Amino acid sequence: MKKLMFLLGFILILSSCSSTRLVNQWESPDTPVYEANKILVIGMSTDSQLRRTFEDKLAAAIEKEDIIAVRSIDFFGDSFTDSDKTEEDLNKIESRLLDAGFDSVLISKVTGSEDKVNTVQAVRGFANDFQNFKDYYRINQEVYSNKQTESYRVYHTETAVFCLCPGKERELLWRGNFDVVDPYDTDRNVNDYVRTLLKTLQENELVIVPE
Repeated sequence: MKKLMFLLGFILILSSCSSTRLVNQWESPDTPVYEANKILVIGMSTDSQLRRTFEDKLAAAIEKEDIIAVRSIDFFGDSFTDSDKTEEDLNKIESRLLDAGFDSVLISKVTGSEDKVNTVQAVRGFANDFQNFKDYYRINQEVYSNKQTESYRVYHTETAVFCLCPGKERELLWRGNFDVVDPYDTDRNVNDYVRTLLKTLQENELVIVPE
């Protein structure tokens, strides 16, 4: 019975959890608290629509925290991704951002992916809340075979926050690595990613500093 109750609790957690999970993070020890006033949001992706969706949702969420957030597609247009940037190009871009009043840059990208296999049939059977042994056993007997497995892909992502501080070269304030599962529902995943990212930044008192 204890095992069944544990499994039920685990299932309920899975059903309500986000598709995004923070794996690890690093924070500059020199800047324990950093509040942004105007931040540039950059989504690095070969998929232009995904990039636009991500920048849209993240910028909108940051704006709700009374911080000015500008999408890179608005500030640079397509010219920003047309070619590789040299160190000289980046210095000019940084000067341009400083002149425009930016004090922070947030960059997100996908760093890799891997395929996973998950056992799901027992979870499905349990969720149906069967009242007797016969029905429960019948629906879950495929656990003895390989029919209960499903494959899915996990995307590894990274987000970094840089300070555009006068006299310092694009100082890294924070970097976090996240895993994103169930990538087939783009809107849901981007929403979850944005929510998890902002919660993490707020907990670290970076960009968003609670009053």
